[in-house]
Order: sequence, then structure tokens, then C-alpha cells
Amino acid sequence: MTDAAALPGQPRGAVRTGPATERAVNVLAPNASAMTLDGTNTWILAEPGSELAVVIDPGPLDDAHLRNVVGTAEKAGKRIALTLLTHGHPDHAEGAGRFAELTGTSVRALDPALRLGDEGVAAGDVITVGGLELRVVPTPGHTSDSLCFHLPADRAVLTGDTILGRGTTMVAHPDGRLGDYLDSLRRLRSLTVDDGVHTVLPGHGPVLEDAQGAVEFYLAHRAHRLAQVETAVEDGYRTAPQVVAHVYADVDRSLWPAAELSVRAQLDYLSEHGLI
Repeated sequence: MTDAAALPGQPRGAVRTGPATERAVNVLAPNASAMTLDGTNTWILAEPGSELAVVIDPGPLDDAHLRNVVGTAEKAGKRIALTLLTHGHPDHAEGAGRFAELTGTSVRALDPALRLGDEGVAAGDVITVGGLELRVVPTPGHTSDSLCFHLPADRAVLTGDTILGRGTTMVAHPDGRLGDYLDSLRRLRSLTVDDGVHTVLPGHGPVLEDAQGAVEFYLAHRAHRLAQVETAVEDGYRTAPQVVAHVYADVDRSLWPAAELSVRAQLDYLSEHGLI
């Protein structure tokens, strides 16, 4: 058995519904798959002693899950006052409309098409609910609308799909761009160095105890994959499917469609920088 402390980011262990930090509780959605890992982590955040809570990523349109999120908050004596989205992929955001009906909350997101209510979110925004403070961190790359939320009081960051609790994420070409994604990882690294963030609360997979280690692993992994793709092109593998079959030969074939999106983003990046 591999020691979790030796794995990238030091994953905490099994993914489960329940408290993760002093202010964050996970409710795991029942949508496990190769792409979503154990399922979507729906996060309930609240300041200790406050009756108000924020939910990040209600998850898929699964009424039982959405009601479970509401019930979990209510059992803790909390009323959900706001819903936030890290990005618009269905496994994070499809249930937001129904969740808004159940809770009477607005839905704030970077993409106006995902919002319910008059307010969105933007880089540098500070969101306060019942004494809880969240800082909006723009992290495009996985998608153009990807956001993270910095929870200073817990020295934590909620990363959606930008950093996962296990494995690595894809760059969802053409909406996602590799250059943006690398910049976003560097921005998250700054949070770990300058702001003391040490915990990653991801959109999928276990909590990570070593945020800086996770970011450094992601940056190294991206550099390694980019070099592999560049070499593959030099060796005559010209199309994205050809590069995937060559570079990702050791990866589960069910993940190749996602890998192809990342490869297309890498090919664009290499072309833009005159490397191929």
C-alpha cells in the first residue's frame, strides 16, 4: 500500500461526505466515473457559530443529492444563503437551477449564462456571508470560466477541476487553453507561498494536505507532457489522435477522449510559441 504522504499533494484518504476543515463540509454526489473520480464534491462553507452557509458547486441534476446538501446544512443549523460555481461543466453546475429553487438563493458564476440573480463574480472579489470570507481567484485553463475560491481562515483553496484530489485534470480545448492553465497554476502556487494556503478542497477526489506540493506536481506534469508531445510531433505523429495513442499509451483508453482535448491544447500552445 502506498503511503498517502508520499503521493502528490498528500491526499487525506477516502473521499466521503463530512467535515474537511473547520469551515468546510463535503457532500459527495453519486456520479462516480472515470472522469469524475469518486463523484463531485459539493462544498458547504460556514463560519463557526453562523447560521448562514455558502454552497460551492451543487453538482449534477440529481434531486436526491441536492436535497441531501440542503438537509446536511439544516442538520448543522445552517441556512444556505448563496450558491457559487467554479465553472460550468454539468457535473458541477447542472443542478444549480434546481438547487436555487430548493434554497431560494442566487447563483453567482463568472459566466453570465450560469448566473441566477444580478450578481456575478470577478477576479479580486471578496465574498462575505455570515462572517465567512471567500476570495475569488481567476484560474482559466481547464475552461475559460474556471474559478477557485480562497478560504483564508482555513488556509484552504477550493479548486473545482483546476486541481483534483487524485490524478491530473484536462485542458478542455478549445475553450480551455494551456497557457492560461499554466498561469493559473502559478497563481495558485503564489497562494501557497505568499498566503499560507496548505489545503486543497478539490471538485473531485480527496482533500490534499500539501497544496504547494500538488501545484508543483501539476506544473512538472504539464512540462513533462508538453515535452512528450513536442517530441512526438518531431517523430512524425502529426494529428491529435496519433499523439494520444503514442504519448498516452499507458493511460486507460476510456480517458483518451479527454487526453485528446489536452493534446489539442498542447499542440496549439507549441504552435503559438513557434516550437512546432
